[in-house]
Amino acid sequence: MLCAAALCIALTAPVVTSGSSARVTGTLEERKLPMKFSWVACQPNCRGWISAVGIVTAETPKEFDEFARERQLRGATVVLDSSGGSVNDAMALGRRWRNYGIMTTVGSSVDPRNGDRAEVASHAYCESMCVFLLLSGKTRYVPDGARVRVHQIWMGDRADDARAASYTAQDMMIVERDIGRLAKYTFDMGGTGDLLSLALSVPPWEDLHELSRDELRLTNLVTTDAVAEVLPPRDTAPVAAVADLNAKPVQDRFVSEAVAVEDKALPAPKATKTAEAHPTGGLAATAPVQPQR
Repeated sequence: MLCAAALCIALTAPVVTSGSSARVTGTLEERKLPMKFSWVACQPNCRGWISAVGIVTAETPKEFDEFARERQLRGATVVLDSSGGSVNDAMALGRRWRNYGIMTTVGSSVDPRNGDRAEVASHAYCESMCVFLLLSGKTRYVPDGARVRVHQIWMGDRADDARAASYTAQDMMIVERDIGRLAKYTFDMGGTGDLLSLALSVPPWEDLHELSRDELRLTNLVTTDAVAEVLPPRDTAPVAAVADLNAKPVQDRFVSEAVAVEDKALPAPKATKTAEAHPTGGLAATAPVQPQR
C-alpha cells in the first residue's frame, strides 16, 4: 500500500479475459503503465464515470488536471484498477479528488458492444498507494470480488532483496518523513490509524495483505454498502433519483463475473516491485532508484 519518498511499487494483477459481447478494460499490462483516465459514457439515460487504470507517476496529477479541464467532474465517480505508484503524487491526486467531491470504487470498466450499456466488472485490484486514492473519495464503495491489498514502505531499489540490502541514515529519514506525510493525509481523508498499522506490518518479503470486509470497515475505506450511491443503476436514470438498491447490488451498474467475463480470471502472479519515481517526486523512466512501495 505505501510508498516512501514518492517511490512506489507497481504490483502485477491477474488478467481478466474478454466476454463475447464486451471487453473489460484494465489488463495486466495496462496496470503496469502510467495511469490513464477515460470517461465511460453511460447511455442513454444516466451519467457516466471516470476509469482510472495504471500506476501513479509524477505526471499523473497534471494529466488529471488536463482531463478535468473540459469536463464537469464535480461529484463524479472514479473506478480504480491500479497497482499504486508515487506516494507524494498519489496524495496530491487524492487531494484534488476530494476537492472535486469525487466518489471512489474499485472495478474494471466494460466497453459496451452491440448496443449494450457500459458496465463495471468487480474483479479488479487496488494495491499500494491506490488504497489511499480510494480513501480520497467522499463516498467509498468496494464490491465483492475486488481485491484491496496493502504493504509496507520500503526503498524501491532494494525491495527485491530487502533483507540483504544496506541502508543509510538518509534512507531512513526519507522513509520516516513520508510515513508522517501519509499519516496526515490518511487522517485528513477520514481514514483510521488501523490502515497505517495494517500496512506497516507487512514487510516487502511477504505477500501483500488483502483487507477483509471487516478491515475495510475498520480502516474506513468503505463508507457505503449500496452501489447505487456511487454508480448509476442499470435500468434507471440519474443516481440522485435512485432509491437504495443495497438488497440487489449485482443488478446495478456492477455486473457479476459470469456476465462480464467469459472465463474465470487467471490466478494472481507474484507481485513484482518496480521503482518508478525519484525521492523528490520526479519520474525515473529507466532504472529503479530509491524508496518506494
